[in-house]
Amino acid sequence: MASSSGPALNEELQCSICLEVFTDPVTTPCGHNFCRTCLSECWPNSRTCFCPLCEETFSKIPDLKINTTLREVVQHLKEKLNLGESEVLCDFCDEGKQKAVKTCLTCQSSYCETHLEPHRRVPRLKKHTLINAVEKLEDYICQKHERPLELFCRDDQTCVCLSCTEGEHRSHNTVPIEEESQEKKNQLVQTQIDVHQMIQDRMKKIQEIQHSVELRKKNADIERSASVELFTDLIRSTERCQSDQLKMMEEQQKAAEKQAEDLIKELHQEITELKRRNTELEQLSHTDDHLHLIQMSSSLDTRPHTRNWTEIRIDSDVNVNSLYRALTHLKKTQETLNEKLNQTGLKFVQKFAVDVTLDAETANPYLILSDDGKQVSDGDIEQDIPENPKRFEDSCVLAKQGFSSGRFYYEVQVKGKTQWALGVIRESIDRKEETDSFPSPEDGYWVMMQINEDQNVVCDNSVVLFPHRVNPEKVGVFVDYEEGLVSFYDVESRSHIYSFTGQTFTDKLYPFFSPGDNDGKNSNPLIITPVR
Repeated sequence: MASSSGPALNEELQCSICLEVFTDPVTTPCGHNFCRTCLSECWPNSRTCFCPLCEETFSKIPDLKINTTLREVVQHLKEKLNLGESEVLCDFCDEGKQKAVKTCLTCQSSYCETHLEPHRRVPRLKKHTLINAVEKLEDYICQKHERPLELFCRDDQTCVCLSCTEGEHRSHNTVPIEEESQEKKNQLVQTQIDVHQMIQDRMKKIQEIQHSVELRKKNADIERSASVELFTDLIRSTERCQSDQLKMMEEQQKAAEKQAEDLIKELHQEITELKRRNTELEQLSHTDDHLHLIQMSSSLDTRPHTRNWTEIRIDSDVNVNSLYRALTHLKKTQETLNEKLNQTGLKFVQKFAVDVTLDAETANPYLILSDDGKQVSDGDIEQDIPENPKRFEDSCVLAKQGFSSGRFYYEVQVKGKTQWALGVIRESIDRKEETDSFPSPEDGYWVMMQINEDQNVVCDNSVVLFPHRVNPEKVGVFVDYEEGLVSFYDVESRSHIYSFTGQTFTDKLYPFFSPGDNDGKNSNPLIITPVR
């Protein structure tokens, strides 16, 4: 690990992991430089590794060589900086002043080895307080009594001289500064041990996350291979379900990898901070500058505030068995195949559920909306409401929410109705002209209708009639804007009804609702229901 170098060097000569001047710098294939030891700690026993700075991934640990040119530059600048370091000089040398080795707090002077000799020999001078030579002597002297700060007041948490204990600190708990310094050192050592353990825990967590991602990727590859192998034997109607399933798997894998990258990045940040704290603790725990140690220890002797990583996990399991069993069963009959695929498709699209409410400003005057904006029915009587350019001449209403990208899904209860229409429409259509009986995508409508008790209709540029079957009680509408897809689902039977495919959307799309005429049999409202 790189060690402290005194004055800060240019950032280009600092390792981005330990934030210190490079020691044995190595260069990754992506062109970034790190201390060799720092990088080794980031890549422990892993088949895959990545650059801690740009996060480029390498299939195996590169064979890294010492960047000798960069190492020489660092060494040259270190030597240059060391030449400029300030020194405390002896106060008693007349010519050719020597470097002071000790400062006497009693005499308030600094001495070289030669002039320090009386303090080592004369009994009276032996009682003086000597410390390593310091420049700012005033920091070690009581400014009030001009005596050495030899005691520590634990009540006021400050250094005091002997005269202070005879005045305002008379009844306070004071101890020799050496005693307090030793106690602070003991605290710092324990904190240092804790910080070191935290570093090790986070390095271990990085390994755990990397292993989980690798395992998950391996399992996903197995599942993907199994899925493709099974799907190739199925009929053409399974192709869209296969595409959706693989896309969902890819999204889940990307999400897991992104989560892992974010956690590793956060762990590296905590490790960097902990290493910086550890370096400070290491330096402080070995100093004999008691006053400086006490003044600095208050900010360093507590454990850093970091996240609790104990419960953080990356799920490495992929649900292979459930999909395998379902797809194997689907191979038996076309009817079972369609049923299972439709259930999987509905479960997938329901993840994109949105909260939809009706926009009263778009509602035809004959329609009645509930106060919560979730129900609409035909009132059979025109209401006296203000004219609005957004209001429809046809018996319909739009949602307040419009969508110009992404995917969205909502469900509508149609139970007990004999007429209704649902879907999405283009924002720019003319709302003051009555539409044809069967509006199509060319008109800006992607809708499904029930026109009587026996027939459901979709207008996909030509009218598509569905054979008589049990009418749906709840219809799900799914839109993938970028894919040009609008699909309808029977929610109760969890089956697919119809899809508009290969569409091109340019306008904002709004959910569309028409409850149909109230002829006595069709009085029930359309109800927007929560997706469960």
